Amino acid sequence: MTSLIGPPAVSDTGMTGADLLRELLPVCETEVERHMKMTRDWHPHDYVPWDDGRNFAALGGDDWDPTQSQLSETAKAAMITNLLTEDNLPSYHRVIADNFSLDDAWGFWVGRWTAEEMRHSVVMRDYLVVTRGVDPVELENIRMEHMTHGFDPLPADDGQRDHSYDMLYAVSYVSFQELATRVSHRNTGKACGDPIADRMLQRVAADENLHMLFYRNVVAGALDLVPDQTMAAIYAIVSNFQMPGATMPNFRRNAVLIAKGGIYDLPQHLSEVVMPVLRKWRIFERDDFGPLGEHYRELLGDFLEQMDVKVRKFEESRERALARQRARGLAEAGIR
Repeated sequence: MTSLIGPPAVSDTGMTGADLLRELLPVCETEVERHMKMTRDWHPHDYVPWDDGRNFAALGGDDWDPTQSQLSETAKAAMITNLLTEDNLPSYHRVIADNFSLDDAWGFWVGRWTAEEMRHSVVMRDYLVVTRGVDPVELENIRMEHMTHGFDPLPADDGQRDHSYDMLYAVSYVSFQELATRVSHRNTGKACGDPIADRMLQRVAADENLHMLFYRNVVAGALDLVPDQTMAAIYAIVSNFQMPGATMPNFRRNAVLIAKGGIYDLPQHLSEVVMPVLRKWRIFERDDFGPLGEHYRELLGDFLEQMDVKVRKFEESRERALARQRARGLAEAGIR
């Protein structure tokens, strides 16, 4: 059982945020080199069916009408959510730039990652506007609102956080978030029922996977360097995790549709995102934690047990809903 008392006193590593970045610079350099060897450039215009496009009313054509969309309600919800998530890149850039350095390999990565991420919103918006998959006016209105408010992925300060290590919270968050986005994009592509959309989102998901590898490996280096402080950051992120679209309009409604459609739900979050990353870091096998790290590892274990219970309840509820749906289908078939 987790102790009800507060965590042990933070061990004094004598390391500032600048020291941490300097010590992790060799890891960053290695990961940048690996990324540049593995990534391949691509061009958003190659993934858009431009022949499907036509003018809107302002240029003598027809404005959007719901009948023009070939996407299901689930696919629309997923595409809008994923696109608006990508649109909010300035918020994510700000967090990474504030917590990394703009010098050396850190600065190169901040710029390169931002440039690669920008392609995602470009290609998805072009696809949706050209194919008239969603209402472009509503999409723009929501984009304006979402980007105006922005998004901060770091959990609220509980009064015990050492801000010298905020970089660890930022890099821990994106280790999980990039993988979550990869899963969501791949499943959204399948849900669209369009081979062009599927190919486009597979390309986007491949980028997200490479980005995840960079951040996940930086955290692995931090675990070796300052294990207790990194463990505290990992627990805070996992236990407070929110998808980057959580603050956008209609997120709750769209998230329900996305979960019901099997695009991204709690079981996938646990089995395809959280656990694979934790296993890669060997969180529950490590023997280098001090009292602080052990405290947060114990809290994390308790949290995962609670999450597993929620997953089982979710799956049981979904199975009951599917059973009712099958029964209705059989009944309707019998009537005919």
